[in-house]
Amino acid sequence: MKIKELNIGDLVQLKTKAKTWKGAVLESHDPEVILLKLSSGYNIGIRESEILNVKVLEKSKPTEKKQIKLEQKKQLPNIAMIITGGTISSRLDPKTGGVIGTDAEEILKIAPEIKDICNITKIEKPFMKMSENMDPQDWKKIAQTAEKLLNNDSISGIIITHGTDTMHYTSSALSFFLQNLNKPVALTYSQRSIDRGSTDAALNLICSAYYAISDIAEVALIGHKNLDDEICLAMPGTKTRKMHTSRRDTFKVINSEPIAEITKNKIIILREFNARNSNKVKLDAKFENKITSIKVYPGQSPEILNFYAKQGYKGIILELTGLGHTPSKESKYNWIPTIKKLIKSGIIICGAPQTIYGRLNPNVYSGGRELQKTGLIFLEDMLPETALVKLGWVLGHSSWAKDKNKVKEKLLENILGEISKECETGFRF
Repeated sequence: MKIKELNIGDLVQLKTKAKTWKGAVLESHDPEVILLKLSSGYNIGIRESEILNVKVLEKSKPTEKKQIKLEQKKQLPNIAMIITGGTISSRLDPKTGGVIGTDAEEILKIAPEIKDICNITKIEKPFMKMSENMDPQDWKKIAQTAEKLLNNDSISGIIITHGTDTMHYTSSALSFFLQNLNKPVALTYSQRSIDRGSTDAALNLICSAYYAISDIAEVALIGHKNLDDEICLAMPGTKTRKMHTSRRDTFKVINSEPIAEITKNKIIILREFNARNSNKVKLDAKFENKITSIKVYPGQSPEILNFYAKQGYKGIILELTGLGHTPSKESKYNWIPTIKKLIKSGIIICGAPQTIYGRLNPNVYSGGRELQKTGLIFLEDMLPETALVKLGWVLGHSSWAKDKNKVKEKLLENILGEISKECETGFRF
């Protein structure tokens, strides 16, 4: 067969002098290069001049979109799904080699085992976005959708599918937005699109189904415990962080412990939890958008703080170095006077640990002790992402925001496990 007769999406075998390659033909921007999507998920370009033999193993077929029938079994509990986008809602585009959005119902095809765990009685799709494009308004939309489902007596729990990039921000937001939580809320993901053989979506969805029918009334991220495709963890929404760009076990619990381990046939509880109850969930999605987070680094000018002050920002999270420091009087970039001035002007400035693991202790070094005198609020071991979300949530309540002491009180109140006990804060990977 001639190379020019190949079609986008054909599964082919190309032989060169060095090796035989097998993959799907992709759209190539170089007419002299054949671009293949390999089974590993990676793309490779092969020059036509190097190809000795071409064999078409399977001709491309148009993608069929079939409406999935939601099977119902009376003896099983009912759960709902909220689809928001991300890789778990994506499939390969044979023309570009990238991933594109797919129908919400397609997600369930990857994990048919769910039909023996629970009934999916409702699928909601408030929007479809890659998570790097989300903002606090999207968190509110998810929370509003979740509130209605959680207050539906016929639904036992919720699975939310989401992109990984900012999923830990969303889990923190939902933890604060959904007050008086009564049922399980499972956020899950996939690092590889659902049409790839190596996708992690199947196990994550199955384990999320087990979590959604459990007795745990907490917001949790559900994802692989390790690189093996055998076990997931249920991780607390305010104490979990994305720690790797591409590994399937990208999410890790920081300064705390997982709620449960989950396999394809059981859930094992690992610690005390908030139990399923008959509460009516109350939506509390007030949020102040004029907040930001700044990572402190060596030689950084404090002018960045003045910039945000001039823009009318109400609150700032500083990701502090070490036990809780910024450049101080021994540096030509002394941050202390600027921080003190802005706090006096009414801006709430808080500190979270840049190190991720461990907690702040400004009493050890003189720089930390000087920083305490400015009125900066040290958020102990709270994750920077959780701290940013909580700051926006607290300042979104006008009755709290007008009183600095009340703001500090609410920020340091351990509302949803966002601050660990000192004995729990450790160094874990």
